[in-house]
Amino acid sequence: MIRATLVLRSNSGFKKHTATIAAKAVSRAELGTPASKPTATSAPDDETMMPWNGWFSSFLKDKLGDDKYEKLRQLVLYKPDHYSDFEQMPRPNTKLGISDKDPELMHKFRHPSPGSQPPVQMPETDTSMGNAGEDPYDVSYYKRDTGRRFTSEPGALHRDLEKIKLELLPQDDPRVKEAMENFDKGPGSSPGNGGKFALAKTDYDPTGLRASMSTNFAATQESLDANMPDHLPTPVWMDKQAEIVAWYEERDLPVAIGGTGYGTVATRGRIARW
Repeated sequence: MIRATLVLRSNSGFKKHTATIAAKAVSRAELGTPASKPTATSAPDDETMMPWNGWFSSFLKDKLGDDKYEKLRQLVLYKPDHYSDFEQMPRPNTKLGISDKDPELMHKFRHPSPGSQPPVQMPETDTSMGNAGEDPYDVSYYKRDTGRRFTSEPGALHRDLEKIKLELLPQDDPRVKEAMENFDKGPGSSPGNGGKFALAKTDYDPTGLRASMSTNFAATQESLDANMPDHLPTPVWMDKQAEIVAWYEERDLPVAIGGTGYGTVATRGRIARW
C-alpha cells in the first residue's frame, strides 16, 4: 500500500514549497532479516503426553499378572472396554468402528480435519424460510402457514363448505342473499393498501405479500392454496399390518392401534459429529 504524505515546509527567506514523501510496507525478505524458527513441537498420535497417567493400573498389572489383573478390572470397573474410557473429549488416536460387516471402517477424531474438508456452502436462498425466489430477505411465514389455516374464526374455516351450505338454502330469502354478498366480499380485515405507501406507489410485489401494510386476504388465501400439502404421510409400520395383527392373535391379545417399537438406532446415527 503506497501512502503519500504532503509535507509543508516554510522558511523566512524562501517561498513555501511542498514535498511528497512516500512510505510503503516491506516484507521480511526485502529487509533481509531471518525468519524466526518455531519452538513448539508435536508428539505422535500414539505417544501420550501424560506418561504418569495409569500408573496405578500398571502397578497392579505388574504385581498381579495379566490374567488376575484382567479379572479384577472386569469386576471393579464399569464398562472397562468403553471406546472413549468415558472421557468427554476423545483422544486424537481414538478409533470407533461404525460397521458390523467391515471391521476396517473406522471413525476417527477430527478426520478429515476441518482444513482438509471442502468449504462451507452458503446458499443464497433457503426454501425452509420461504424465500426460494429472488428475495433472500423475505422470511414471512404467514403466507405459507397451512398448519394454522383452519384454526382462525369459524366463518373463515373451509370457505368451500360454507359456499355449499349457502347454495343449499333458499336463494330468494333476503337473509341468504345478504349472507352470499358478505361471503363474496370476504373478511373485512386486511384489505391491504394496494401498494400505496406514504411516499409513492410501489410495484415491486404485485401480490402485496412482501410488506405487512400491503398484504391482503385474497392474496394470502391464494398463496396458502399454492402451499397446501399434496402428500399423505403414512406410518413406518404400514407395510407390516398383517404381521402385527398376527402377532397379537397368536397370543390372544387385543390388537393395539399401530405398531409399537422402532428398533434400535443405527451405529452411524450415534456417532458424534466431531
